[in-house]
Amino acid sequence: MLKKVRSQDAVGMTIAHDMTKIIPGEYKGARFRRGHIITEADITELISMGKEHIYVDDGQNGKTLHEEEAAIRLAAAIAGENTEPGKVKEGRLNTRASVKGLLKVNRELLAKINSIEYISVATLHNNTPVDCGQVVAGAKVIPLFIEEEKIRQVEELAKSAGKAVSIKPYVVKKVGIVVTGNEVYNGLIQDKFIDIMRSKLLPLGADICCSKIVPDVEEEIAHAINEMKDCGAEMIATCGGLSVDPDDVTMEGIKKSGATIIKYGMPVMPGAMGLLAVLDKTPILGAPAGGLFHTTAIEVVLPRLLAGEIITREEAVEYGYGGLCLNCATCQYPVCPFGR
Repeated sequence: MLKKVRSQDAVGMTIAHDMTKIIPGEYKGARFRRGHIITEADITELISMGKEHIYVDDGQNGKTLHEEEAAIRLAAAIAGENTEPGKVKEGRLNTRASVKGLLKVNRELLAKINSIEYISVATLHNNTPVDCGQVVAGAKVIPLFIEEEKIRQVEELAKSAGKAVSIKPYVVKKVGIVVTGNEVYNGLIQDKFIDIMRSKLLPLGADICCSKIVPDVEEEIAHAINEMKDCGAEMIATCGGLSVDPDDVTMEGIKKSGATIIKYGMPVMPGAMGLLAVLDKTPILGAPAGGLFHTTAIEVVLPRLLAGEIITREEAVEYGYGGLCLNCATCQYPVCPFGR
């Protein structure tokens, strides 16, 4: 257990926890690590850090766990597929993605875990695209020593409800692109959508396997979609033709292909004219024309589609919460994902 002693009287004793030194704007980190045996030379440094008293470990822990052991067990309890633990630092252990993919967070389980007194587990937002090695969760306990029973509660929750975080790898590699519009088909303007879509796909491990420009004709659009599917496209994106203009018949063409419309009109701005559909088990993304100029609903749903998910209507409806925060210069996410 912990024993509080004056720093000047602690020579020869063992520090019970990492001791952080902060120099505003310059440095923050552990100056003394747990297990360090204090020397006379350390006293001046401790006093300069404002440590008139320190905690030492008397070795009598009983049924409690030190914060480091507790963090290790917490991280093991929450971490699911395609994640790996880091090392404990200042009582906290980070969990990282071991593959590029989509972060899945069991929010209900996470809330139950954090409702246990003195337990603190934080994650990135559900459905955040992550890179291999990226930190996706952090786990720690608040006191230096915690009752082991509280950690056991977390472990039992994980056994019954699954893991709190996991990474779903991107599985869709081949995407077909159907660009619609008489003006593009007739060469009046140059297509930009194919290059833009490729720039969105490549960072997520996918690429365009086939593409076609078709006029605003329902049958032509439907034929192109089925052609893409027959050529092995695992996902199809139609680009343009989703506005209220009478010449825009992309949605009708998607329907004529045999696909089922999941949601036309996304509660995400810009990008409200987006569309989701499915043809057999092949997802179809109707990309709004705004995707040529802005971050839109494309960025919201594309990672999920490439991870092999079919987004339901109910899930699409929920995108309205936070869906207004596109192109925010102060936000690291294409869409502020609070509440996702």
